[in-house]
Amino acid sequence: MVKDLFYLFFPIYCSACEGPLHKNEKLLCTSCLHQLPLGNFHKVNGEKIKKVFYGRANIENATALLRFYKDGLVQNLLHNLKYRNQENIGEYLGNWLGQELKKSADYQNIDIVLPVPLHPKRLRERGYNQVHKFGMQIASHLRAEYLDFILRKKSYNKKQSKNNRLDRWINTNETFESNQSSLLKNKHVLIVDDIITTGATLEACIETIKDVPGIKISLAAMALTE
Repeated sequence: MVKDLFYLFFPIYCSACEGPLHKNEKLLCTSCLHQLPLGNFHKVNGEKIKKVFYGRANIENATALLRFYKDGLVQNLLHNLKYRNQENIGEYLGNWLGQELKKSADYQNIDIVLPVPLHPKRLRERGYNQVHKFGMQIASHLRAEYLDFILRKKSYNKKQSKNNRLDRWINTNETFESNQSSLLKNKHVLIVDDIITTGATLEACIETIKDVPGIKISLAAMALTE
């Protein structure tokens, strides 16, 4: 009774469609949960993301939980995560994907999870790295270390949501550096990000640590642009 009154006077809204949630729904309404375009590339069509990096970076495995379409539910979901302080979305998606990956043989031997970092200025502006809780949840499920200090963003770039694919590649190329990369020696590292579009950001991260002796690198993202 009290809970019903709470939802009546203080409704909680779906992070995808922004309609009111019912009392037994969490973060996403049942309708959106069933409509989200799942990628699950660790289960099917696993080579699709690897092809994005073919000839550009050597990776072991790559996956994304969702498929990103312009003006779709996933776009709204990630927008709320990045720009409306709904950091719990990253935690929700990380828990979801983490549970999936711990059942996949390709991800059983992940040693370390690295989030793609924000530039310190961007971090101060936003107040959080939208990938942080996503990566922490995945690391927890895979029993891996979560190290958020290894990769560092060197340059501050303008927001790129309106840039074309070539501009995004140019603007994100060679903008990272590594710290204490010796911790990655002979480790299987999983780099996590929110969305894979051109692959330029992840490629730049890989370039930064690829020469660490014995390193293996895999990738995981919340979504892949279709």
